[in-house]
Amino acid sequence: MNKKILQLALPSIISNITVPLLGLIDVAIVGHLGATAYIGAVAVGGMLFNILYWSFGFLRMGTSGLTSQAYGAGLLDESVRTLIRSLIVGIGIGVLFIAFQLIIENIAFYFIETSDRVRELAVIYFRICIWGAPALLALYGFTGWFIGMQNSRIPMFIAIAQNIINIVVSLCLVFLFDMKVEGVAIGTLVAQYGGLVMAVWLYRRYYKKLGFKQHWPNALCRVAMKRFFSVNSDIFLRTLCLVSVSVFFTSTGAGEGEVILAVNTLLMQFFTLFSYVMDGFAYAGEALTGRYVGANDFLMLRRLIRLLFRWGFGLSLLFTLLYAFNGNAFIALLTDDEVVVAVSQEYYYWALAIPLAGFSAFIWDGIFIGATATRYMLFSMLIASVSFFIMFYFLHNQWANHALWASFIVYLILRGVMQSFFGKSIFRVTITRNID
Repeated sequence: MNKKILQLALPSIISNITVPLLGLIDVAIVGHLGATAYIGAVAVGGMLFNILYWSFGFLRMGTSGLTSQAYGAGLLDESVRTLIRSLIVGIGIGVLFIAFQLIIENIAFYFIETSDRVRELAVIYFRICIWGAPALLALYGFTGWFIGMQNSRIPMFIAIAQNIINIVVSLCLVFLFDMKVEGVAIGTLVAQYGGLVMAVWLYRRYYKKLGFKQHWPNALCRVAMKRFFSVNSDIFLRTLCLVSVSVFFTSTGAGEGEVILAVNTLLMQFFTLFSYVMDGFAYAGEALTGRYVGANDFLMLRRLIRLLFRWGFGLSLLFTLLYAFNGNAFIALLTDDEVVVAVSQEYYYWALAIPLAGFSAFIWDGIFIGATATRYMLFSMLIASVSFFIMFYFLHNQWANHALWASFIVYLILRGVMQSFFGKSIFRVTITRNID
């Protein structure tokens, strides 16, 4: 079982690490163009797309859960129909993004305060990259489907290929054709469609026997589509809660001044780094939980959950020790600003609490998605998010930025606690019925 977990988790971790590289590559290239406005434009554009696409992560998660259950039940035809539904919805949403891009642009830049020059360049970046929406959202569907089919290596290969394409195309357009921010945007766009083409090719290469065209008539049946949207609407609302907490954390830190904003941003990298690893095990949980639920193998499901939590606790303890003994060196690597480094010491213990406070939520997320128990996952997130905001407003006047961090840690703990409560109610009956 541990081998199965690692075979799914490790490629997913590598894929997760490559995701921010797409934005980092863009920033690195424009950083050598001689004007800070280029960096600001790519940063603003990248932030906008992160928020936009993050909200539709259900296309990956929902597809993974439904596909893994079909795989476990031996219903491979249904797994292909799940992919078709995800592609139709993803491409449809992407087309709507393109159709309403001016409305999205006006709303986004109404709330984003930038200089006129940065806004002008960010708009150029946005108007080019928005054409990649259908490809990227379709890729979400393919990624979830491959993971649901117990294959996380293909998404890893696609992610690596995207980065290579982005680097080559962007460098050529910027430094050979002097296209500046337009070249970077086109590089990102080409990488997104290149990733989609690769996903289609790999599907045909390894899953051609499952067919595709013949499954279209049954893919859009009303009952199946209702379940697809039910699962994904829960994940969508849960993601909105997650985004609201993340955006509030950043914006509230910004309201405390530049130094606090910088400190919070740096310390949040501890959470980001930890999340890349834990998400890999969450993806393994999605694939294997769905597989065993679909196969009605609750003995293996119980064993899987036990092992996932052992991995989660062990890794969270490891990260806590790494942060405790090497955290200052990590901060020094990220910045040489003496004021920021000094102030970060005041809040450093909050970052140390992140791994042990948060690992349970990551593990349960994967299990709930695999079991398509998304309504309970949404309830857990709602309770944790509301508690985050209530706690912050009660403590803010006395604790200032410490209130923000304390609320965030409690939010992480509550997600895990509530999911543990709901998880027992979900699995107690099924496990008992099928084992005892």
